[in-house]
Amino acid sequence: MNGIIIINKHKGCTSHDIVYRVRRIVNTKVGHTGTLDPMATGVLPLLIGKGTQCSKYIINHDKIYQVKLQLGQKTETADSEGSVTEEKQIKEENMTTKMIEKVFKSFIGKQEQIPPMYSAIKVKGKKLYEYARKGQTVEIKPRQIEIYDIELIGIDTQKKQIEFKVNCSKGTYIRSLCEDIATKLETVGHMCELKRIQVGNFNIANSITLEELESQYENKEWIKSHMISIEELFKEKHVIELDDIKLKLFLNGVQLTKEEKDGIYRIYNRKQFIGIGVIKNNLLKRDIII
Repeated sequence: MNGIIIINKHKGCTSHDIVYRVRRIVNTKVGHTGTLDPMATGVLPLLIGKGTQCSKYIINHDKIYQVKLQLGQKTETADSEGSVTEEKQIKEENMTTKMIEKVFKSFIGKQEQIPPMYSAIKVKGKKLYEYARKGQTVEIKPRQIEIYDIELIGIDTQKKQIEFKVNCSKGTYIRSLCEDIATKLETVGHMCELKRIQVGNFNIANSITLEELESQYENKEWIKSHMISIEELFKEKHVIELDDIKLKLFLNGVQLTKEEKDGIYRIYNRKQFIGIGVIKNNLLKRDIII
């Protein structure tokens, strides 16, 4: 079994928990392309078998999230799992569609964002949350991110909550975004719900649950219909057909002269998919062999 399965992660477990459980089901190597917070749900692409070798090609994908922002309360973790550290009233005029959409618009584009203290970013060899748990402070450098779009879904004036969808670059912290939005609305806030609905081309509509994978694992046709093969993952790349002699050299790691543009190519022999090769300076070398 080689390829990618999109898991719809449920709340309360870590990405590593999901990887461990899937590894036990499929009995082969399993990896992921980026963690989701335990409280978050949604799209978690898992790389299965030789699909783990595709990681370098899909870790920089943009993402789309559906978010609920709780206004009026700041927490130590910037989400609903931390204790409340500050409370502040919200002006009624700032809970309007017009005002909120104006604030959203101000975040569109490239910008620097300061990650939350409770995050896994390392500073001097230690993760930020390790400093935070000990009550220690450390300088956090801002990171370059980009927000492509923010769409308002709804406003709950009773609960003081805003629901929205955000399309953003890799490395964007939604918890930090929520706090920054609250600040521009002249209050404080924290992220109370987070669902990742898309990573690159991996959409929640094509995801399965862990329970479905466990119950259907013996059904090979079902598994095949829900797995993205390595061949399919690179379907937009150009094809190179190798004869038997060149294929043997290719598989043995010999670089073949090929006057084509630098880039990634699908490799075939007798119309059978062999794997992925990379051309650089007119030399073709093997990369992923299925």
